[in-house]
Amino acid sequence: MDDRKVLLLTGASRGIGHATVKRFAREGWRILTCSRQPFSEKCPWGGAEDHIVLDLADPNQTMEAIEDIRGRLNGKLHALVNNAGISPKGPGGARLNSIETDLRTWGQVFHVNFFAPIVLARGLQDELSAAQGAVVNVTSIAGSRVHPFAGAAYSTSKAALKALTREMALDFGPLGVRVNAIAPGEIDTSILSPGTEKIAEMLPLRRLGQPSEVADVIWFLCNDASSYVTGTEIEVNGGQHV
Repeated sequence: MDDRKVLLLTGASRGIGHATVKRFAREGWRILTCSRQPFSEKCPWGGAEDHIVLDLADPNQTMEAIEDIRGRLNGKLHALVNNAGISPKGPGGARLNSIETDLRTWGQVFHVNFFAPIVLARGLQDELSAAQGAVVNVTSIAGSRVHPFAGAAYSTSKAALKALTREMALDFGPLGVRVNAIAPGEIDTSILSPGTEKIAEMLPLRRLGQPSEVADVIWFLCNDASSYVTGTEIEVNGGQHV
């Protein structure tokens, strides 16, 4: 019987998600991943049997995936990291503001960025409780201010996810489950918009963050070093919030 601790992570294929998987794999955890793409043999962890192909923009798929995920667990889920997020752009990569964003786009963004985290956590609450596990919601610097590149739907979904983290901490606490958020700033990933380097030059630390630096904070929130931390959002942004 596999007695390794188990992480379920959404949005594992690149950037922060990819770095987080590598961080937990290094600690000997078993990792279940969810993404729209099939499992890639290039991925340095697990295998296809630990990957769920799931489009979180489809609420029916998300709800139906709960039973599939539960069937892959031995009754315990030690960590759920809600990392998947989408930020649609306009023509030529333009920022979509609150006037121009189509209602269907708002819905799609909120299904992935906001509804999926609570659907997964609620659906797997028994497994999280059995493990006295942790949930980490990945929010954003854009959730607290207007950002030059992140669109209105993305930013408001992340602000809502921060508020949801607070609500979840209250509700899941009696189950022995901690719920926290991390708010990354300008992280050096493939989805950076042109011009982000200019923002980085103005930060107190004067540089972009690395995905591994974000993964280390996620790791902290999922192990006993943070056993009395819940309902909080940690800024991982080189001082961008100050």
